Amino acid sequence: MFEPLFLTDMVLALLAMVSALVVGLRAGGDGPRSRRWLHITAALVAARLVAALLILTGGLALADSRLLVQVPLAVLPMAFAVWRPSPTAVHVGAAGALLSGWWLFVPFGPQDVVAVVGGSLVALAVVGGLGLWRRSGSRASRLPWPAVAVLLVPVVALVVGGQANATAGGHDHHAAGGGTSVDRLTGPRDGTPDVRLTLTAARTTLALDSGRTVDAVTFNGVSPGPEIRAKRGQLVEVTLVNTDVEEGVTVHWHGVDVPNAEDGVPGVTQDAVRPGGRHVYRFVPTRSGTFWYHTHRDAVNTVQRGLFGALVVEDGAPFDGVERTVFAHLWPSGDRPVAAFDRADQPSRQAVDAGKRVLLRLVNSSREPQRIHVDGTGFAVAAIDGNAVHGGAQLDRGTDFLLAAGGRHDITFTMPDGPVTVAMPDAALVFSPGGTADPAPPATGPLFDALAYGSGSDPAPEDHQRTFDLRLDDGFGFSQGRFGYVSSLINGRLYPAVPTLVVARGDRVKVRIANRSVIDHPIHLHGHRVRVLSRNGVPATGSPWWTDTLNVAPGQVFEVSFTADNPGVWMDHCHNFEHGADGMVMHLAYEGVSTPYSADHTPE
Repeated sequence: MFEPLFLTDMVLALLAMVSALVVGLRAGGDGPRSRRWLHITAALVAARLVAALLILTGGLALADSRLLVQVPLAVLPMAFAVWRPSPTAVHVGAAGALLSGWWLFVPFGPQDVVAVVGGSLVALAVVGGLGLWRRSGSRASRLPWPAVAVLLVPVVALVVGGQANATAGGHDHHAAGGGTSVDRLTGPRDGTPDVRLTLTAARTTLALDSGRTVDAVTFNGVSPGPEIRAKRGQLVEVTLVNTDVEEGVTVHWHGVDVPNAEDGVPGVTQDAVRPGGRHVYRFVPTRSGTFWYHTHRDAVNTVQRGLFGALVVEDGAPFDGVERTVFAHLWPSGDRPVAAFDRADQPSRQAVDAGKRVLLRLVNSSREPQRIHVDGTGFAVAAIDGNAVHGGAQLDRGTDFLLAAGGRHDITFTMPDGPVTVAMPDAALVFSPGGTADPAPPATGPLFDALAYGSGSDPAPEDHQRTFDLRLDDGFGFSQGRFGYVSSLINGRLYPAVPTLVVARGDRVKVRIANRSVIDHPIHLHGHRVRVLSRNGVPATGSPWWTDTLNVAPGQVFEVSFTADNPGVWMDHCHNFEHGADGMVMHLAYEGVSTPYSADHTPE
């Protein structure tokens, strides 16, 4: 519902700005055509008010900047201009419509409201004053001073925005104060590892099942990389070696709450490993589940090209049945990526005896959320992002679920006599007793919703020492010296100008995330898992929904909670790597912790 409203409002704002320009140029006229343009602009502004009120039905966080700043700047002056259409009033009305549209396309955060409102009101007052001066009839008064006054607002906004980005200077990871350095927050340095391996990153050519080839970068010559298996509480040691990956390489253990120095974020927890270099990671996983690893250096390119693999942490006896870990991935191929399960970019078949239990660990390693369709049998969601789901009922065949970019779902089912299909657009896995069956006949079912799935939910935490609000917007902004239109702003800022969230160890933290853009944002917090409290005001009522990668769709407002129990300087970012590269990156820093590393690029 809200994505069309956001798009509608953008179109209305653009049309109103164009119409306002015409009105401003004709402000001195009193003919039917001038009045017609004035009424057209007023109608567009009124339509924006209606759109804002409809958006408000999703919560104030979605509509506050529109209803409190943008729409009033246009509606009030324009209403007066229609009521008392003098040249001065018309100029002010046109200026209000222009400024209203400007602040939609150049979003601002809550911290900027006073400056935005104050600057806009000053500009409108100046336009009004210049209109009165024009009555003097002097030659100087006839110059286009109102246009100059209106243009001052975007000029000042651009200068201030550019300066804010420049002074952020590689992002200040020392903002929380520095008693403990990140490089001291390591995993165990002593002891013999229970699991030890080497991951060698290198350029290669990779063949997909269809015969397509990819100019790839891989771990140990394969992608997905070797699956790492460990038991909860075991010491894991991984040595990363970079053969010839010029961008540099790190390894991030996605979803595993490792000590900060083991997190694999260049410029924050380590330097990127250059060709010929190596780095050793040591950590003890404290939770079982499905996790994965990937590079965090130039991830927008290198993860897509193959630098990722699975990490499965077990607890107790192995699964009694058929178990498989599968990546939903989009491989680069010309103008259109190729969808595949692992490297299977065409239907892949596997034999499973009827009556066998099946556990599929599904990981989305692509930059987009993937809608996964399960047909041929009912199934249950056993875990989300490595967190067990309690009391999950069997879902009907044909049910879809949305797998966030970076997210994981474990699903289980009992193999029937006929085929079972797990599919996403252009790729499919087909399980059948003989291993040769065609995909199961399609059925249409609902979309899985974790908010009320399962049972046994314990009371949600209510006492929070810190609360943060994040508003995600489309618009123009500065990132690393560049100005452009992106779908990646956090509170009106792009990395490195997004302020750090500062917490103290032991704090219970609530974060409200409102997506006011027209695209999904999978938000991933390193080093912690969060519990979903509500979505658009509706409380979570099923099994406690714990996640580390939360897909926030357009118009959704989530409240999540976590405990600050893992000191460090942690990334908090959109796991659509393209958005991260554009600047949708911030940091969570603990008081008394700083980093000796410095990033000269977005750590994506």
